[in-house]
Amino acid sequence: MSLHAALRGNAQILLERSENSLDALFGGADNPLRHLGALGLYFLWILVATGLYLYTVLDTSVEGVYTSIGYLSREQWYLGGILRSLHRYASDAFVLVMMLHLAREWAYGRYHGFRLYSWVTGVPLIWLVYISGIGGYWIVWDRLAQFSAIATTELLDWLPFFTEPTARNFLAPDSVNDRLFTVLVFIHIGVPLMLILGLWAHVNRISRVDYLPSRRVMLATLASFLALALIKPALSDAPANLALAPAELRLDWFFLFIHPLTDVTSPAAVWALLFGATILLFALPFLPHLKAQPIAVVDAANCNGCSRCHADCPYEAVTMAVHPGKRGHKIAIVDPDLCAGCGICAGSCPSSTPFRSQEKLVTGIDMPQQPVDVMRRQLETQLARLGTQPSGTTKLVVFGCDKGADVRGLAAADTAAISLLCTGMLPPSFVEYALRGGADGIVVTGCRDGGCDFRLGMQWTQERLAHQREPHLRSLVPQDRLRLVYASRSESRQLAAAIDEFRTQLETQTAISNRPPAYSRRTPHHG
Repeated sequence: MSLHAALRGNAQILLERSENSLDALFGGADNPLRHLGALGLYFLWILVATGLYLYTVLDTSVEGVYTSIGYLSREQWYLGGILRSLHRYASDAFVLVMMLHLAREWAYGRYHGFRLYSWVTGVPLIWLVYISGIGGYWIVWDRLAQFSAIATTELLDWLPFFTEPTARNFLAPDSVNDRLFTVLVFIHIGVPLMLILGLWAHVNRISRVDYLPSRRVMLATLASFLALALIKPALSDAPANLALAPAELRLDWFFLFIHPLTDVTSPAAVWALLFGATILLFALPFLPHLKAQPIAVVDAANCNGCSRCHADCPYEAVTMAVHPGKRGHKIAIVDPDLCAGCGICAGSCPSSTPFRSQEKLVTGIDMPQQPVDVMRRQLETQLARLGTQPSGTTKLVVFGCDKGADVRGLAAADTAAISLLCTGMLPPSFVEYALRGGADGIVVTGCRDGGCDFRLGMQWTQERLAHQREPHLRSLVPQDRLRLVYASRSESRQLAAAIDEFRTQLETQTAISNRPPAYSRRTPHHG
């Protein structure tokens, strides 16, 4: 195993355990680690809203810029001061979730293949965030802004792009004029607009993007920012004075860490680190990694153009086109560059039902590495084995996910276990087919809420089994013989415990239903 793979594996284990722990506190829907992208977008909208107000009161003259911003904290603390603090804390939070999102996607190996486009378009956004953030500190024009401006221009002067040193523009008090702040405001507004455009490109090939976290998470984070704004409001340092060297500054380490780093190393070392890290991030998708899964295959004769696969694909890999052999009908088309090989489309296809009388089950869309016909034959073989168990044995069938808790180790004399590419690949009719074939109960398991490796697999499965999404489980199937269990890769023991609990529940129900009716004696009538 390479060093990169070992590091990524350890990071994945750490993240998964952290996510599972937070699930116990908040649940999957409110777990911040499972919705980092949505949190980042939420923080961005807070930044935009608060920034628009701050811009309306800003005086871009040399004499007025410091005073106009200071007015917010001193005279208008109840509105402008709070909004300024919200702007500050939301920007720091944005950087935090951005870096956590980057680390999480890397740890789970989500940076190559069909995810290449999202990864590559996300890397430049980091530069845009820091350009906008550092420039925003300059606008305040206090001692911290002075320090950052001089340190940044000295760092830029090391590059061979500038014919004259830019740092000398901050060496004397008369070297700064009103045009500087006009340019800074233009950059501080223009770069975020580029960032929003870049974010659109970043999620352009993903369907049903998680644009905002849950309402509870939004309210909780907003309340936290408001509390920080009241307890520790964002304040300006002393006004900038280019005749003096700033001292005892309160650095924002989320944005301005680069300045102390330059002091302890050198501009050459910092640029080598920044450019090296950027090149590495761009190169990661092209390093050796696991072979990509085969893509979905459409069978024109069996595709009726219902477009369910198009609606359910998490990565917009399936589009609809005119059917070549059926006039007035459509056919699914799979984009090989976008297909994740998850099989969710096969689970959505109405022809993927095991009740069809074909000797070889051919569906409208299928996965060559695990065809629905193979799933049916595998299920029939295991049901036949379960049928040899003594009468009274509670027989279970477990459908699992290759990306979740391993179900193969659960196979036993009274338990059949079938692992799928993704739980979303399971056609709901297989549940009914297994029950009719002699199973006493069905367990469907997959990744935790918000942790699906293919984003929507468990969500679609839950909705299909709950009669909320087509194709759905028929209402005649008794729900008490079906159990849906969320379990991540590291939760095989928890899954086994949930299955044992379900088995006990089924046995108790069977015992109650087989109990003979109690003898009822008529009460004598006294008249």
